[in-house]
Amino acid sequence: MRIFLIAISICFFISVPAWSYYVEGGKVHSESGQEINLYGVSWFGFETNNHVVHGLWARNWKDMIEQIKGLGFTAIRLPFCPDTLSNTGVSSINYSLNPDLQGLNSLEIMDKVILELDRQGFYILLDHHTSDCQTIEELWYTGNYSELQWINDLVFVSDRYKNVERFFGVDIKNEPHGPATWGTGNSLTDWNSAVQRAASEVLQSNPELVIFVQGIQSNPICSSTIPHWWGGNLEPFDCFPLNIPDEKLVLSPHVYGPDVFVQPYFNDSNFPNNMPDIWETHFGYLVDRGYAVIIGEFGGRYGNGGDPRDRTWQDALISYMDSKGMSDFFYWSWNPNSGDTGGILQDNWHDVWEDKIALLAQLMDGSTNPPPTPACSDTIDNDSDGLIDFPDDPGCDNADDNDEFNDPPGGEGVSADVNINNDWGTGYCADVTVTNNTGAASDWTVTFSIEGTVSDMWNAIYTQNENEVSAEGVSWNNIVNPGQSLGFGFCAERGAQPPPIPPPPPPTPPPTFACSDGVDNDGDGLTDFPSDPGCDSESDDDEFNLPAGGDITADVTINDDWGAGYCAQVDVTNGTSLPVDWIVSFTIEGSIRNLWNAVYQQSGNTVTAEGVSWNNTVQPGGTVNFGFCANR
Repeated sequence: MRIFLIAISICFFISVPAWSYYVEGGKVHSESGQEINLYGVSWFGFETNNHVVHGLWARNWKDMIEQIKGLGFTAIRLPFCPDTLSNTGVSSINYSLNPDLQGLNSLEIMDKVILELDRQGFYILLDHHTSDCQTIEELWYTGNYSELQWINDLVFVSDRYKNVERFFGVDIKNEPHGPATWGTGNSLTDWNSAVQRAASEVLQSNPELVIFVQGIQSNPICSSTIPHWWGGNLEPFDCFPLNIPDEKLVLSPHVYGPDVFVQPYFNDSNFPNNMPDIWETHFGYLVDRGYAVIIGEFGGRYGNGGDPRDRTWQDALISYMDSKGMSDFFYWSWNPNSGDTGGILQDNWHDVWEDKIALLAQLMDGSTNPPPTPACSDTIDNDSDGLIDFPDDPGCDNADDNDEFNDPPGGEGVSADVNINNDWGTGYCADVTVTNNTGAASDWTVTFSIEGTVSDMWNAIYTQNENEVSAEGVSWNNIVNPGQSLGFGFCAERGAQPPPIPPPPPPTPPPTFACSDGVDNDGDGLTDFPSDPGCDSESDDDEFNLPAGGDITADVTINDDWGAGYCAQVDVTNGTSLPVDWIVSFTIEGSIRNLWNAVYQQSGNTVTAEGVSWNNTVQPGGTVNFGFCANR
């Protein structure tokens, strides 16, 4: 099946000469000798059961590429899985937003995305992420997916895209971990030996690429006991270097912060100042030896939810990378639907987290992507009419024309049907349906008459001359296929004066605090600061302090224990005669992994916890509870 697909699909790549990439002085260079800037982000989805990059239910795919470029990124890491390479069916695409993907399967869409990324000047790293399109497996093979299949899939993508100019590298396996070893002599688990076998085949198929190699997790030899991330341990390289030419090797560890998992060193009293020594042990020493070390994944919510220490951790990592000259990177991820890290995009798939962009900008030197190649001189048949570029394709007005689509002859052309859907007399809003009645795809422009003056238009750009309006598509809907309809909308005013602007709302009164509101909130006969000893200041928002007599107790009950760790419930009981804003301390075995329904700090084996907004007060004789899990 896949060999057949090569035969019918690879033809649109073969007219372009090959390009070459190599490593020198710890940096990746193009064949011209120029160091390339890899300011990268991962855009995932091809490695999932959707078999297509995510977000196409909310956005147009080209629109997202243009947004990524506008933010200063110069490289994209595309994860994939084997079934995607088999040109399987796709899901979760809004075809009204992505009409040019209608009827295409996974590999055909992957082809289009890679070609557009290349045209827009992005360097492309393909990442073999999962073998079953859902799970990050520990080893490079499973009971259902052999080492030979893995190597064959790596060779497949390396060969298929060999003539795409900015396809520069392959990340050959995502995050080896668990039983994966390095240099132990066990052929079933030694990742270093598998890497060498795979790299040999890939470079034989496409010698112009560089090979990205991740680390493992733990190793019985040549490795410290400092906990590593999946794919993050490159320490054994010191004892067992890879038999891959240095000019073709990029070492690519993964490293994360407390949003992903609370490693014990995040609870160190010296955090984050303890982190540079840890990073130096895990992978930084290789930078000093002249190897190309490019972090292939790092990220987190950066204080936008999650563990607040993640922001501190990311700041420290960027500072460390900058000090080591590690300006190349691949951030995880573009997608906001990465559960523990979030993305560059916010959850609405349109807005970006500006603070993350500002953070990464510290590593970027202002270099931008190479200018995109115009569609009419890119040697690609963009409109699938069998004709390529100016002057051979009549859809091209000149070599700098950025699409090969012109309104074709025949049929009734492209029509516009205007339907008013909301009319309030002095104005109205309407939907416009654009239909292609011809036999070929068209880069559409329509003209229609309206009453009044357009005040707003969406999903199109327009000009108006008296009552005549001319509208054309935007970047993601400018092409309408034969027989297809798509829509845009507008609102117009018939000429009446706009309604008056309402007055601004009254200013919000300053907040009133419990310790300055004139109310005896805790029923002790005393009111506000300084009369009530429960008040620390006028801005204290409760009058509850621990009263004399009685105790606040914390009873810890383990409810799940698996040896290396456990989970427990903590019951906080108020043995006093008054309500209490509670805080308790207790001892545990090991280190807290996560804790819910309270906030906490840990020092040694002592944990101090206090309530959150909805359970911070415990009534006399009452009990509240929270829970935690810990690693021993």
